[in-house]
Amino acid sequence: MRAMVLERPGEALRLAELPEPRPGPGEVAIEVHACAVCRTDLHIVDGELTQPKLPLVLGHQIVGRVIGDSRRFSSGQRVGVPWLGWTDGDCAYCRSGRENLCDRARLTGYDIDGGYAERTVADERFCFPLPDGYEDIQAAPLLCAGLIGHRTLRLAGDPERLGLYGFGAAAHIVCQVARHEGRRVFAFTRADDEAAQAFALGLGAEYAGDALAPPPEELDAALVFAPVGELVPAALRAVAKGGTVVCGGIHMSDIPAMPYELLWGERVLRSVANLTRADGDEFLELAPRVPVRTEVESFRLEEANEALDRMRGGNLRGSAVLLL
Repeated sequence: MRAMVLERPGEALRLAELPEPRPGPGEVAIEVHACAVCRTDLHIVDGELTQPKLPLVLGHQIVGRVIGDSRRFSSGQRVGVPWLGWTDGDCAYCRSGRENLCDRARLTGYDIDGGYAERTVADERFCFPLPDGYEDIQAAPLLCAGLIGHRTLRLAGDPERLGLYGFGAAAHIVCQVARHEGRRVFAFTRADDEAAQAFALGLGAEYAGDALAPPPEELDAALVFAPVGELVPAALRAVAKGGTVVCGGIHMSDIPAMPYELLWGERVLRSVANLTRADGDEFLELAPRVPVRTEVESFRLEEANEALDRMRGGNLRGSAVLLL
C-alpha cells in the first residue's frame, strides 16, 4: 500500500510502499478514504512532540470502510478513527471515566500508525460509526477538530459570551455549535488576518479582531486553539471575574510571565488532554442536529507535505483533508 512516512522529525514525509497492516485480536482493518490533517501532525513533524514511534504514518482523523466483519462492525461499514487509539481500561483514570488521562494510552498517528496511508488498523473499541449526511471529506475533521473542540467548549462551562482565539479547523466547528446553543461568539486572530476574521463573521461570530487587543466587552469564557503562549494572558485579560480560559491544543509555546491579578477573581485556567469515547459519542450525535458543516480543502495523499506547509504558514481555511 502507499503511505506517507515520517522517518525523522524535521524532515519531509516520504511517499513509500509498505506492507498492508494485518489486524490483531480486537482490531479492524480499514480501507482509508479520507484523513484530515491536524496541527498535532505538524507538531510531530516539527519535533515539538518528542516521542513518536519512528518510522511513523501520521494521521488521526481517519474515515474509511471496515474490511471484513468484526465484533462491533460489519464489512463495508463506515467508521472514524480518532487520536485516542487504546487505553488500558484498568488504571485509576480509566476506572473513573477519565480514559483521556490514561498514562499507558496509545495515540493514533503517534504511537500507532495512522491514516496517511491507503489502509490502517485500529482497535475496534476506539472507532466510531459515523453519522449519515457527511461525505468522507466533510466527516474527517469531525474526528479531532470537532471532538477536541467539543470537549474544549464543554470544559468552559455555560458561557454566554464566548471568545475563540485562533480561527482554524477546531474553532470553525465550535463556532457553529456555540451559535446553535445560543451563545454569543467573539473571534480573535492575528491583527492582519482579514480572511480568518471574515470567515468567523460568516459563521455567526458577532465580532472578529486582533487577538492581542481588548475585546469589545468582557467574555465569560475563552477557548485558545492557536498554539501561541502569549494568547493566554490576553485571554485572561478578556474574561470577566469567574471566567474560564481553556487551552485546547496538545502543544503550545511557553506562556510568558504574567501578574497574578490576571488570574485573580476566581478566573480558571485549564487545558484539554485528548478525548474520551463518551466525548465522541456525544459530539457525533450532536453534529448533524446543528448541523455542523466543515470547511475543507482537499489534497492527494502525496501532497501531504504541501498541506502541512500550508498549515504551518497559516494559509488554510478550515481543515486540510487528504483524499485517497
